[in-house]
Formats: sequence, structure tokens, C-alpha cells
Amino acid sequence: MPPKSLASTSPKAAPHAEKAATTVTLTHTHPISQYWHRYRPKGWRQATRWACFGIAVVVTALGPTPVQRLDRQVQTAFWEIRGPVSPPTDVVILAIDDESLSQGQHYLDDPARYPELAGISAWPWQRQVYGQVIQKLLDNGARAVAIDLVFSTPSAYGQADDRILAETLSQYGSRVVLATELGDLDLRQGDLLQPTLPLPILQDTPVHLGVINFGVEPNGQIHRLSDHYLSLVEQAELELTGIPAPADERIPSFAEATLQAAEVSPTENSGDHIFFYGPAGTFTQVPFWYVLDPTSWVSQLDSGQFFKDKIVLIGSTATLHRDFHAAPFSQTQQYPEALSGVEILANTVATLQNANVVRPLPTWGAIALVALGMAVATRTRSHPTTRQLLQRGGWILGGATFWLMAGYGLFLTGWLVPVAVPVLGIVSVGAIDMAAAAVSEQLKKNHLRQTLARYVTSPIVQEIISQQDDLQDLLVTPSSEIAGKLLRDRYRIVKVLGAGGFGETYLAEDTQRPGYPACVVKQLKIASDNPRAHHLAQRLFTDEAATLEKLGEHDQIPRLLAYFEDNYAFYLVQEMIDGELLRDRLSQRRPMSQRAVVRLMLDLLPVIQFVHEYGVIHRDIKPSNIIYRSRDRRYVLIDFGAVKVKQISNRLVETDARLTSTVGIGTHGYMPSEQSAGLPNRSSDLYALGVTCIEALTGLPPHAIKRSATGEMVWAYKVENLNPRLEHILRQMVRYDFNARYPQASLVLQALKQISIDELQSESPSIADPQPTLQEPGIVDIDPALDQTVLLPQNWGEDYRPANHLDQEDTEASV
Repeated sequence: MPPKSLASTSPKAAPHAEKAATTVTLTHTHPISQYWHRYRPKGWRQATRWACFGIAVVVTALGPTPVQRLDRQVQTAFWEIRGPVSPPTDVVILAIDDESLSQGQHYLDDPARYPELAGISAWPWQRQVYGQVIQKLLDNGARAVAIDLVFSTPSAYGQADDRILAETLSQYGSRVVLATELGDLDLRQGDLLQPTLPLPILQDTPVHLGVINFGVEPNGQIHRLSDHYLSLVEQAELELTGIPAPADERIPSFAEATLQAAEVSPTENSGDHIFFYGPAGTFTQVPFWYVLDPTSWVSQLDSGQFFKDKIVLIGSTATLHRDFHAAPFSQTQQYPEALSGVEILANTVATLQNANVVRPLPTWGAIALVALGMAVATRTRSHPTTRQLLQRGGWILGGATFWLMAGYGLFLTGWLVPVAVPVLGIVSVGAIDMAAAAVSEQLKKNHLRQTLARYVTSPIVQEIISQQDDLQDLLVTPSSEIAGKLLRDRYRIVKVLGAGGFGETYLAEDTQRPGYPACVVKQLKIASDNPRAHHLAQRLFTDEAATLEKLGEHDQIPRLLAYFEDNYAFYLVQEMIDGELLRDRLSQRRPMSQRAVVRLMLDLLPVIQFVHEYGVIHRDIKPSNIIYRSRDRRYVLIDFGAVKVKQISNRLVETDARLTSTVGIGTHGYMPSEQSAGLPNRSSDLYALGVTCIEALTGLPPHAIKRSATGEMVWAYKVENLNPRLEHILRQMVRYDFNARYPQASLVLQALKQISIDELQSESPSIADPQPTLQEPGIVDIDPALDQTVLLPQNWGEDYRPANHLDQEDTEASV
């Protein structure tokens, strides 16, 4: 059965429907179309799942830094979930702890009683003390002594102190390890190839040297053996010099050197991760001063038998030295106490000695496992029901939990597998599936809301909305109830300032700025079922926003603060101008003086010239769009809702200027004939300003002023003692034929400069030849619709016709 065409709903479109159906059928039979419909993805949700699958596999293969950071955090959690385990008993720490550092005070207080503590009376300790300790430990059966201190500078106690330590190392050095430190990998070549070594006098002994550096992982912790860091150093040296270092000249890691000194062969393994036995204090620690104090040596250490067959690591755990590092069981929420450097070295020695190295799964194995898990997670129906989605959510959570448990189980057996990426991938697939049905349903609802909101003012649409509880917010809110409404969670409406053909204007507060400053919000109302009217209204407001953004740079034009669309209505937020509308000033029962009118023109003509220079024609200059600003007594031009942005050619000022037809917008009485016909130009704004000035001088609205047979305004006789130059300027501004008017504002300004303002009348005159049929000047009772900006059809014609002679539907668009 061929698919139905939307055109079939109209009887006139039946032939087209048949043609459309035939076209669709032929398209489906095309080989390429058949291939597409047969092998295409089963929907965007299934495609998203497979995208997650691909991303998970690629990320696992590449192993970027954020992924490594996540995996290291998971590994840290695995270590802490496992908890501490018993360390090997043959690895002990002789700790330079806070207790040992404080023992020197006993010697300082009573040297005769505590002579054995003389060497540790002040830090740094005398180096001959380390020699004494090495001798006592090795004479009592210790297998090796490794000192986590770098003796790279001469002793503070003189050369004799270094010589005594060297003599001890000459006798016992084959079972002693001294620490060596390498520079950062980011240093220059000269620094990189110069490790920090012990003094030459100490190197000239059988002593072993071991590197104490560790690489820091992306999560800021130590996870891998020092061998990994040394491999990076060798690679960096090779890149800098191009010459690999001889194997016999490479300094081993501290742990390797310690096992060599203890004559213990490291167990064969292929891992490079440290096996952490537990937090601080897991390995047996003996305060350093116990070895020096005779009483403690006998009572606590069994006259040295405690160290028999043990590997002894000497290093600092004192708070003063701050030799602490981030690692599993260190500086975490569960184990806040930090691991000292000598404790991490103890873990590395025990790791190599007992072959407890944790091995990372090879990259190809990790990719295979991730691919398998994600493939299982993505094999689901493309359009599951809500109940199936809930079930699938349970399976997804179960799958993620299973992967975590499997990863932990493999971790306990000594294998590290990727956990963070697969779990995030599985959860992402589940989240997509869980959200898919809701999103799809919401999209349908949103489409319905968009359709209804576009024609919300239609009585039929409002009847439909009134029957749906979840669509009640689309109903048009009466003006009396608009106060207090919050637009876009920011602009709170205070009151309605006015309404016109292009919408309503509100006084609002900006709740996201200090002091809730006032602003003006202009709403575009759409009261038509015709989609073309909606598109036109949207175009007008878009043009107005773009124009105001540029024109707001002028001090006498309100700045545009925001422009947005909310609930399918359009809003402009503009600067609030504190002042009085010229319309209100003209309604105070007195016309304005000639001096005041000239000042009005001098104030606004530069603004109009500025607007025209931007290629903009205001098209709606009138008293209700002019504000007399309070702070500086300047006139401000507002309401650019009727502007038309267009490129104005230089030919526009010529008599044979070629004009482009457009939509006629403006206000009756202030709008010249060419603008009514949809052909505005620069002189159209000068015409509107001239009519406004004539209204100010006479106190009469435009429709109450007589016109001659040629369409010219007859008004001068209404003003007593009218200045001839001012009369000539205003007459030329309001000529019926735009070719006879001033073509641009600068020429009007030039003409006004010929008038001496001081000679003009400064008092408001009375009206000459009053008309008995009219009310007092400035308060003529007129139809409010005559002061509204209207939208005229393109076929309006060149002659002016009053609004009541036009069909309402063709004349005015209530926006």
C-alpha cells in the first residue's frame, strides 16, 4: 500500500497526492534506497548506544590522562576496600621520627648522663652516628641497611665527620645502600644527566647506590615502582643525547639496590605496580634513638637480636621533614594520615622480594574485555517500552556493579583491568535508554505546544488548550493579571505602560542586578491564525533587536539590554528612561513656544541623522515616542518597533531616486504618503518630526489640521507671531511630495542655524482663530486607534486614505 500524502486532505490537491504517492513508491524501489532501509541503524537511540561502545573502546586503547586518573582513583578505592594486610617481618624501618628528634634535648640538658645521644643533639645529625648504627646493626645480623638520605653535601660538623662515615662504609659498604636522587624529567639536558649523588668520599667505598624517585600518576598519587620512573628517564636521555646509557652505568632503583645489598634475588615478575600492604605504621618501625640508647638497645631490641636476618630501612617519618607522599592508604578520606617516603620504599622492597606486583592487563586484553561488555550492553531493542526500560535500567545497574566486582576480583588476584571507562559506558547506555522514552514523548508534547502556542490567541486553539491541564500556561494572560509575572526567571513585570498595534509595553524590574533597577519590556503580541503574520512579526522584532543593538550607542536612544523569545512570544528589554512623554506635555492645555520647539528640533535632528547614517529609517516618530529626559532635560527618541533596516543608496537624495517597495508601517497623521505606500525614505522621518513640531506649536493633533487641495498642511495661521524662517523650515519638512522636502537631517540643522533662538517667542502663545468645534489645545478628543502604530498592506497606494475607510483586516495587524 503506497504511503499517504498530506495533500490528500484537500479535495483540490488530490491529483498532487496521487503524484506524491507514486514518487514515494518509486523511490523505495530504488536499489540504493532498498539498501539504506535494510541496513540503516534502528533509530538514533541504538546509534547512540553504539557510539558509546566505540568511544569506550577508543578511550581504552588510547588511555588519555582523564581516564588514567579515574582508573587510578578506582585502584586506590580497591586497595582501601581490601584493607591492610600483614607485611613481611624481615623488612623493618628504623625511623627518624619526632621522638628521636626530641631525644637530643636530654643530651643538651645533661651531657654527662647521656653522652651516647651527643650525635643527635641537633638536626642535621652527625654522620658518624649513621656509621655507628650501621656497624651495630650489621654486627648483630642485619642483612642490609638502606639509608633514605642523600649525603650530597659535606657534613656541617667538618670533614672528619664524613671521613668517619666513609671508614665505616669501607668495612660494611657491601651491605649498605645510600640514596641517589634524579632531577625532573622536564629539566634541560645538562640537569637531567646529573643526578644528585653522595659525596665522592662516600662513593669510593663498596656502598650501593639506589634511586629514590617515583613517578606521580595523573591522580597525583604514587602507584608504580621506581623502575617505571627510571625507564622514563632513560627514554628522555636517549631523546636528548641520542646515545643510550651503558647498562653497567645505570643506577638501579632503591629497592633493587637494597635487595642486591641483602643478597636477595628479586622474584621474577612482569609487573611495575607497587603492592601496598597498608597505611602508615603497617611496617614495623623502631625509633632511631633506640639503637643509640644502651637501655633501649638491651630491653627493646634484645641487644640487637631484633635485627637478625632483617632488611633495615633508615628514613624520616618526622613531621618536621615533610617527606610525605600521596598514594593508596595515604591522604584519602578513609586514611587521612600520609605515607612517608621510607614507608613507600618499604612497600617497594617487600613487593620485589615477595613477587606481589600487581600486573596491568595488556592493552589488547583490556580492549577485548571492554568491547565484550559494551557489546552486550548495546544489544537491546531500539524502541523499548517504559516497562522494558525500567527492567533494562536494572540490568544496566547490575552490569555496572558486576563489572566493578569483577574488576575487584581480578585486582585481588594481581591483575588490573580498566574499570572506570566500561562502567561509565554501561551507565551511559542505560541512561540513554532510560531517558529515550521520556525524551521522545516530551518531543511530541513540545511539538504540540509549539503548534498551539503559535496560534494561542485563536478562539478555537484556546478552546483546545482549556481542555488540557498541562497546557493552561499557554492561555493569554489578561493585562490586569500580568503584574508580578517573571519573564525568563529575571524580569518581574511591575505594570503595563501601554499597548499599541505592535504589542504591549511593561515597566519591569531586573531581579538579577543589584537594587532591582527598572527597565522597559516590550512584548510582541500575535493575534492572527495566519502563519505569515507570525513570520512577519518575528522578522520585525528581530530587525528591531539588531537595530537597537547598534543604535543604543547614542546617548539619546535607549540601550538594548536583552532580546529573547519566551513561550513563543518575543520580548525586548530596554533601558528605562526617566522622564515625561512629549505626548503628555502636549496634553497640558498649552501649546509649546517657538523657542521650545526649535530646541526640540535641535535636540532630535542629530539623533535622526545618527539613525540615518546607520541605514535605518525610524518610520514612527510621534509625540508618544519622544521622551523629555529628567536628568539632563534632553529629548530621547524611543520605540524603534517600526524601523526598517535597509541599505540606503546615495541616489536616495536625488530627485530621481529609485526606491524599493516594502511593508508600510507607521501612525496615521505622522506618516507621509510614500511611507503609507511602503516606500519610506529619510525625508519620511523628517516629515514625522515636522508634523510633531506643528502639533507642538498649534496644540492640535495632525488629523485636526486642515489640508489644501494638493495635500499640503494648512497650519501657520494657528500660531501668533510665527517666525518666518521657522515657518519655512517646517513647511518644507512636511511637503506632500517628498522630493520637495529636505533630503537629510543635516540640511534642516543647517537651516535652523540661521534662526536666532533668543529672538523667538519663549512663552506659550494662545491659539489664533480658535475653532468652536474643538476642545482645548492639546487635549482634542480623538480615537485612540489613531495614535497606534499600524501595519499597512503593500498595495496601499500613493494617496493617503483615513483608517475608517479601510478594511480592518487589511489595514492593521494587532501584534
